[in-house]
Amino acid sequence: MSHVLPDRLSPGSPYPLGASWDGLGVNFAVFSANAQRIELCLFDPTGRKEMKRFTLPECTDEIWHGYLPNAHPGTAYGFRAHGPYQPQNGHRFNPHKLLLDPYARKLVGQFRWSDALFSYRVHSNRLDLSIDRRDSAPAMPKCVVIDEAFDWSHDTRPNVPWGETVLYEAHVRGASMLRPNLRAHERGTFAALSSPEFIEHLQKLGVTAVELLPVHAFLNDRFLVERGLRNYWGYNTAAFFAPEPSYLSTHRLDEMRIAVRQLHAAGIEVILDVVYNHTCEGGEMGPTVSWRGLDNASYYRLVPGDERHHINDTGCGNTLNLPHPRVLQMVMDSLRYWSTAFNIDGFRFDLGVTLGREHNGFDPGSGFFDALRQDPILSQRKLISEPWDIGPGGYQLGNHPPGFAEWNDRFRDTVRRFWRGDAGLRPDLAARLTGSADLFNRRFRKPWASVNFVASHDGFTLADIVAYEQKHNEANGENNNDGHNENCSSNWGVEGSSDDPAILETRARVARSLMATLFMALGTPMMLAGDESCRTQHGNNNAYCQDNELSWIDWERAGSEEGRRMTEFVSRVIALRKQHPLLRETRFLFGDREVLPGLYDIGWFDERGFPLTIEAWQDPEGRALTLRRAGPGLDGETEVLLMMLNASGGMLRFAPPAPHLEWHVLLDTADPDAPPRPLAASEVEVAGHGLVMLAARPVGDADWQAGWQAGPQHGPRLLTALPPDPGTVLPADGESHT
Repeated sequence: MSHVLPDRLSPGSPYPLGASWDGLGVNFAVFSANAQRIELCLFDPTGRKEMKRFTLPECTDEIWHGYLPNAHPGTAYGFRAHGPYQPQNGHRFNPHKLLLDPYARKLVGQFRWSDALFSYRVHSNRLDLSIDRRDSAPAMPKCVVIDEAFDWSHDTRPNVPWGETVLYEAHVRGASMLRPNLRAHERGTFAALSSPEFIEHLQKLGVTAVELLPVHAFLNDRFLVERGLRNYWGYNTAAFFAPEPSYLSTHRLDEMRIAVRQLHAAGIEVILDVVYNHTCEGGEMGPTVSWRGLDNASYYRLVPGDERHHINDTGCGNTLNLPHPRVLQMVMDSLRYWSTAFNIDGFRFDLGVTLGREHNGFDPGSGFFDALRQDPILSQRKLISEPWDIGPGGYQLGNHPPGFAEWNDRFRDTVRRFWRGDAGLRPDLAARLTGSADLFNRRFRKPWASVNFVASHDGFTLADIVAYEQKHNEANGENNNDGHNENCSSNWGVEGSSDDPAILETRARVARSLMATLFMALGTPMMLAGDESCRTQHGNNNAYCQDNELSWIDWERAGSEEGRRMTEFVSRVIALRKQHPLLRETRFLFGDREVLPGLYDIGWFDERGFPLTIEAWQDPEGRALTLRRAGPGLDGETEVLLMMLNASGGMLRFAPPAPHLEWHVLLDTADPDAPPRPLAASEVEVAGHGLVMLAARPVGDADWQAGWQAGPQHGPRLLTALPPDPGTVLPADGESHT
């Protein structure tokens, strides 16, 4: 900051919120409806020593503001808020606590856990009704004024259509901590994310977007620090506008911008996982770092009639009060900031149901959804919701408004259970393979609204799905009580690592079948970073606190024969998805479109090539399924695809349904290295837990009709293009109709 500063602030402006440099000084503006006075505290550039303190001289429409001449970028600051300390009425003002600006663009320094971070005396018998008068500034990071200038004029966002999108869920730190050929200080940062080797890896796979776990500055939970652990995933936001400082090897925001530009230049979008449902301050017994001290009663949802306590729909102690216009404004301003200052391509909303809650519960027409959908910038970004929270009516898969995609855990569980060999899954699997129309076919939504995945950061990795039946979270220090108990997984004979060739072969085949199913289903596929190279967490299904080799991508394993084979297989199935438009159809399918005479856009058959009757759909022991798709290929000519799935324990012979065509084998998960080849027999051997994909190209109506007449007839065509709606009761007579 300048050595010549005034003794007081001029009034300045209530807009924009945050700290804004205009070349001559800095305007500060912060919202609080219930404060009585707010002070601006200036620190030396390291943030260690408080240099000066000013009272914000004006409050306009509940925005406190002041202008500091001669201040410039690099100025370190924080706020102190004066007002009533009345927890029973929802007010927790304590001017002894330094507060982060909710709009801070950059932080300097680190949180240092101390009892001084709490507004109450931690060991008092009166709990949070007591007040702590120690200065928390030494334990707090400080906000930093920045210069927003960056030349985006030569950056072009890829704007990949939803129907062509392939998501790669990654962690900034985990992606490169074990990456060779990087300088030590660059590992785990945005500098490594933009390295040519990593970008080439993404391009080789064929992914079109990286979905990054939270990059907002976050607080490591005290109980984790005391155990020697960290909040690795970062779902504990301390600043909605500032990147996590440890992800910047240069301590410059431009490092993140350069990474985005490099990825964009490679045709890869950047999507941020964002956490606007709660903050790092936790419940009423949590620390005071920003919003609680500025205006607890406005920023958080409090229990009506018992304002001392927070509503906890998130499971994290507090819930942001999105129905409040200033809180909603903060979230929208944050999203626009990342969209414009960093050219981010989209957002994945953690616990998206919480964001859509009004006072009466979840509402697809909530203020949050309406604000996003009408925004000229944000409505054009990719918007993905995690469609659940732990509050009342918290599971809302398929109930978000148009414009949103949603994580589809029904896809995850159904596909895992099918390949595990569970009974009675054919109808549900059929629905998941075709975009989950039972969930998303409303309000003119498209199949891409279903974000399909078999593994994500939360749960087992792909390698662990086929190696563990029980969670093994002992390293988390919670006596293995954390994480999901049902993982829809199988170890195929022994828990954990094995040197049995038969077990290893089965595991590899099931893993390939899971990945093939993911990329051949309608919807938007998302894969977990490292699954392409068989990354394991050794059975830990809740590695949120494991900032170590357990969670990082093992690039040495990626270079092993096992890792290379899996990477090549994943690249191959993603390439097949791109080469065959039928695999990324953007319309729901109902079997009512005749592509050629007698050939409909979708049909379902058993392993004999017979159309599935209602009785067959109802058969709980049916573990074989053939899906036929027909429609235009890349060149516009008709193509036919067959996906043959065998979830039984032994090999089955599949007969392609009539008529006879010249089939080519595109993929066999039991023989992943085999090149595409003509089908030499009238039947296809599909290994147990295996998937085979065939393709044919009818050359014209006349040839098609001839083939149809020559082929074996299985009786009248059954209208079985759509499986029974999963969960519904079918007619007792089981009749089919021609």
